[in-house]
Amino acid sequence: MDGMAKTSTTTQGLRAAIERSGYYPALVAEAVEAAVGGEPIRSYLVHQETTFDQNEVRRHVTVLVLTDHRFIVSHTDEQAADSTSPTPYATTSTESVKLDRISSVVVSRVVANPESYTPGTLPREVVLTIGWGAVSRIDLEPAACGDPNCEADHGYTGNSTADDLSLRVSEAGDGPETVRQALVFAQAISEATADPAR
Repeated sequence: MDGMAKTSTTTQGLRAAIERSGYYPALVAEAVEAAVGGEPIRSYLVHQETTFDQNEVRRHVTVLVLTDHRFIVSHTDEQAADSTSPTPYATTSTESVKLDRISSVVVSRVVANPESYTPGTLPREVVLTIGWGAVSRIDLEPAACGDPNCEADHGYTGNSTADDLSLRVSEAGDGPETVRQALVFAQAISEATADPAR
């Protein structure tokens, strides 16, 4: 399969995944396609999440797209009618990040019965965390020395973590195909950010 045919297939696959999510597909697809522009799509992931906010059910869809030069994140949320709008509405946003800005890609896998794990078995859930420096979290705690009788103030110690995006998919909640696609996307973006030619 040549590059042009693969790009067309990947673009169609992304469009089909957005349609399958059933979450305002025309709105989501238009926002994502505008952000991608004419760049070929290397990989993608579509994830819909339903949350409960008091007496309301709200849906959120995240679309991740990897091109040759950029990582694109799209979020779409629905909102109930409120003081600013007499009718329900949706908000969609996209962010485009150059691949050389991505500082970390963390993939956490949860597997059942690890003692009998067979390579290639799908994890029960996958958490994909990608950092590019837009959001950093600092966790501080009082520093201490090894002396249990010491009462001196040793200041604070902590960690700074970049976690601009964290996405969890599970076989039970999202289905095995979404977990599989999350792993494919995670591998693609890990390889793209490790590529010395970029």
